[in-house]
Amino acid sequence: MAEEYLKVENLYKNYGKIKAVNNVTFSAKKGEIIALLGPNGAGKSTLMNMISGYLSPSSGDIFVCDKNIKNNPLWGKENIGFLPEGSPLYADLTVNDFLKYMAELRGVSYKNVEKVIKTAKIENVALQKVETLSKGYQRRVGFAQSILSDPPLLLLDEPTDGLDPNQKKHIRNLISQMGKDKTILISTHLLEEAENVCNRIIMINKGMVVADGTLKDILEKNNKNNLEEIFYDLAGDEGEKA
Repeated sequence: MAEEYLKVENLYKNYGKIKAVNNVTFSAKKGEIIALLGPNGAGKSTLMNMISGYLSPSSGDIFVCDKNIKNNPLWGKENIGFLPEGSPLYADLTVNDFLKYMAELRGVSYKNVEKVIKTAKIENVALQKVETLSKGYQRRVGFAQSILSDPPLLLLDEPTDGLDPNQKKHIRNLISQMGKDKTILISTHLLEEAENVCNRIIMINKGMVVADGTLKDILEKNNKNNLEEIFYDLAGDEGEKA
């Protein structure tokens, strides 16, 4: 039986009367690559930020490798790799120095830096300052830092944002390879990414889980021919009320 690397129970995040995340519950096992799919403002990034420990939930529990990170925050940080939206980086450092600094913070060997630079295919910019890189290369540097400690749980918020088609293919292939030994949660609004990279989809709208399962299961349950129809319905509801 596959190990359960993530469990989220009755999770809420409130901003005044607004429920950004509204009673979300799900679990994820080793070997699952899960698309967290929904329109803009659905609560995907907020949920990611709570699982990573960056935001505190209003209520609810998050378990990483069987430990509640509320009581074990360092455990969560040790076992989670996180690529936030926008790839926040230190612009005045070289790529190599940035990754070495992140390695020091996580207590991992500099050998890991060499490894992730090759994995992310950023050898040719390793000595450049981050501020000189294109958006696509900055995204790849952010991806490299997320896998530095080889964590069992990987959270990727829009991992292919800003990448050209070849770079997207490379990162998606990496995700597929790493997904055999990890739990990977990908926040995305790209339907092709959800359909072709992930083996499970969790659809979120207005902070709530509205569907959870394989692509085939979700299409059959909603009596739709493709994911775009379901996604359009979700986004359309928001548009009509805007």
